[in-house]
Amino acid sequence: MIKMEDVVQLGPVIPVLAFDSAEQGGHVSRALHAGGVKVLEITLRTAAGLAAIERASQLADDIVVGVGTITKPEHCAQAKKAGAQFGVSPGLTKDLHLAAQDAGLPLLPGVMTPSDLIQAIELGYEIVKFFPAQQAGGVAMLQAFYGPFPNLRFCPTGGITAETAPDFLKQPNVVCVGGSWLTPKKLVAAEEWAQITRLAQIASQLRNE
Repeated sequence: MIKMEDVVQLGPVIPVLAFDSAEQGGHVSRALHAGGVKVLEITLRTAAGLAAIERASQLADDIVVGVGTITKPEHCAQAKKAGAQFGVSPGLTKDLHLAAQDAGLPLLPGVMTPSDLIQAIELGYEIVKFFPAQQAGGVAMLQAFYGPFPNLRFCPTGGITAETAPDFLKQPNVVCVGGSWLTPKKLVAAEEWAQITRLAQIASQLRNE
């Protein structure tokens, strides 16, 4: 079983994905992987989520597919069965925590407030998702968290763009970022897979700049 520590080191950007069909998910996932993106977060925001996870997880040996938008405990076992190797939630409850443990699904739980952070630490988390990042204070909030929570590391997600991602990645408590800018709706609708691969190539190099 992969650990979240390993997942967040596989690339500076984890694309947050929602698909209309498993076929669409396969095309986009393949295009992202071709651009050097090895970690995908396929959300349960659409009915095609689980089928897209199953298809994407079979594309390559080095691809790591996670399930996003976990909001119910039963999502953990369902996603694990479909092939997900980690989970991402917009928030954190004890029931979600226990369900992820029972399913053997490493969890990246969503936090936004200091109380959220304290609860995550009490449950044993060292890496969390700061969500919604931009709306909840952005880089300034992460800087403020660093003083009282110096050992907690973050994957900020929500409202982050190609232009703002480098500012987040410069922070000492940020290990990667999540975002949907790698897969603009217009490109997906037009099936411009080569353009998505190009965006993935640019995103994959962000940490090296």
